[in-house]
Amino acid sequence: MSEPDALPEVVIYTDGACDPNPGPGGWAALLLLGRHRKTLTGSEPDTTNNRMELQAIIAALGALKRRCRVRLHTDSEYVHKGITEYIARWKAKGWRTSDKKSVANRDLWEALDQALPRHQIEWLWVKGHAGDPLNEEVDRLAVGMIPRPDLPLDDKQAAHLFTGVSCLGATGPGGWAVVVRADEAVREITGREAETSANRLHLLAIAQGLEATPVGAVVHVYTASDYAAQGAQQWMKTWAKHGWRTKDGQPVKHGDVWRAILHAAEQRRVNWHCLKGEVRPAESHEADALAQSIARQGEQA
Repeated sequence: MSEPDALPEVVIYTDGACDPNPGPGGWAALLLLGRHRKTLTGSEPDTTNNRMELQAIIAALGALKRRCRVRLHTDSEYVHKGITEYIARWKAKGWRTSDKKSVANRDLWEALDQALPRHQIEWLWVKGHAGDPLNEEVDRLAVGMIPRPDLPLDDKQAAHLFTGVSCLGATGPGGWAVVVRADEAVREITGREAETSANRLHLLAIAQGLEATPVGAVVHVYTASDYAAQGAQQWMKTWAKHGWRTKDGQPVKHGDVWRAILHAAEQRRVNWHCLKGEVRPAESHEADALAQSIARQGEQA
C-alpha cells in the first residue's frame, strides 16, 4: 500500500438538491487534481435532499481509479455528522439507530461505507451559500439537475436558448450571454454594453440567440426575466401594430431590440418559458456565470 504522502491528492466538492423535498432531485460533484477537473451530475424523479447528498459523494469516490488522499467538502450536516460520528455505531448495531430503528437511506450509507477503505479521506464541512466559489458551483449544478417535467428540455428536435445577464449598477456596464443547445451541439454567445439596463441585456441575449438558430426551427427560450417573457408573449405584437408605442402613446423602451426579436420570432416557431422564481436548468446558471464574467471585463483597467 502506498504511503500517504505518495498518494495523489484530490479535492472534491459535492452537493445535492431537491425541490420539493421529497420530490425530484439532482446531485453534483466536482473533482480537482492539480489543473485537472471533472464534473459529475445526476438526478432522480422521486427522492430526498439527503439521498442526493449521499449519491454525489458515492459517485465522486467511485470515479477515482486509484487510491487517493481525498479532501472532501460537503455543506450537509446530515452527511458530515453521519460519516464522522454515527456510521461506526450504526454498523455495530446492524445498521440500526440508538432507538433500534432502521437507519434511513441504509442502502446508500452501506454503499458509501464500502467505498471508504479505498481512500484516505478528510471530511470537511463548509457552510452553504457563504461565498465558497466551488461550493456555490456544485450547488448550481445540483439545482440545475433537478428534473423539470414542465419544461421541454429533452426535446431533441428543437433548439433551446438559455439566457443570463449581469448588470453592474442601474446603468451598467453589463454583460449578456446565451447558451444555445441543439441536440448535442452547444454554442455560447456573449456581449457587453457600457451603458445599459438589466432589461435591455435580457432582450439582447434573446435577440442574438434567436438569430443563431435556423429559420423555421422550433425554439424554446428560457429566461429569468418576466419582463422579457411577458413582453414577447403578450405585448410585442400589439406594440408593433401601434407603431411601437404603448397604450399611453409613449415610445416602447428598447424598441430597437424588440423589433429584432419580433422579426426573428416570426421566422421561427418560438416557445417562451419564464424561469423567474423557478428551479433553473444548469444551462441557465451557466449563462449567468458567462454574463458575470463578461460584465466584469475591464474592471481591472
